[in-house]
Amino acid sequence: MDLLASILYDTVYHAAPIILCVIGGVFAYQANVLNIALEGMMGIGAFASTLTVYFTNSLVLGLLAGVLAALIFGAIFSVMGVTLRGNVIIIGVALNLLVTAIAGFVMVRMNVANISLSSLNVSDLQIIIPGIDAIPILGPIVSGHPILTYVAFIGIWLMWVLSYRTKFGTYVRVVGENEDAAKSLGLKTNFYKIVAILIGALTCGLAGINLSTERLGLYTNGMTAGRGFVAIAAIYCGRGDPLKSSLYAILFGFARSLSINLAIYAGPASGLFDVIPYVVMVVVLLVVQVSKRRNVRTRGFANG
Repeated sequence: MDLLASILYDTVYHAAPIILCVIGGVFAYQANVLNIALEGMMGIGAFASTLTVYFTNSLVLGLLAGVLAALIFGAIFSVMGVTLRGNVIIIGVALNLLVTAIAGFVMVRMNVANISLSSLNVSDLQIIIPGIDAIPILGPIVSGHPILTYVAFIGIWLMWVLSYRTKFGTYVRVVGENEDAAKSLGLKTNFYKIVAILIGALTCGLAGINLSTERLGLYTNGMTAGRGFVAIAAIYCGRGDPLKSSLYAILFGFARSLSINLAIYAGPASGLFDVIPYVVMVVVLLVVQVSKRRNVRTRGFANG
């Protein structure tokens, strides 16, 4: 029972930053923009927030710095990829690499291998929900997470409403489905694409803060460990729907949790379990792709 509770708690723990990337990143997908830079936006948010808290001891300033840094990356991606019509894949890869370079340079100048917030006790950031924490099994799973973890799960519903119950969401999807038709309706397509990207940048900044400052009180290069790409996979599998994409994000979080908890009992073979999340991602992508191809063939036969 303890193992099951630990796996479920860690599922929430590991799924939260991926969900934050997903719920914002779906808008770029809906606007037909491939935002490869989710990883970089998440990384710069983690770095900026931790660095700011390190020098100021202010969590509020750290939150603002992380979000602002991610928005700056989002603005750069928007200008170069949408306004100037550059290759979004190359731009995204460049921004992802830029985070490592910036953080590495700063840490060399600081003469540290990582940025550790020794003055911050991350356990103090965990929120114990009165009443729920006493419920067997459910309490230890749901209670005891930092605030941005709860923001992630609440954000699933908020982003679904924004996507499907507002004019903005409708216009973003129109732009993504048929840009020429959107222009004929008088919509400023670039505007909606840029706003969609910036929403993703904002939530990626929150994901970075959740990953580094809130959970670990530490920043080290490469700590995002491909979570931005996992978010892209989840968005693709969920076809840009915030709810469906978030379910895939939770699945990947579960795979990560499973690998960590099983590795504890694996002894010398524990390293093998690190591949579980990536194997699950590949298998899920394969299944989704096969399913899509079958649906296309079925429709083709029906139309024929």
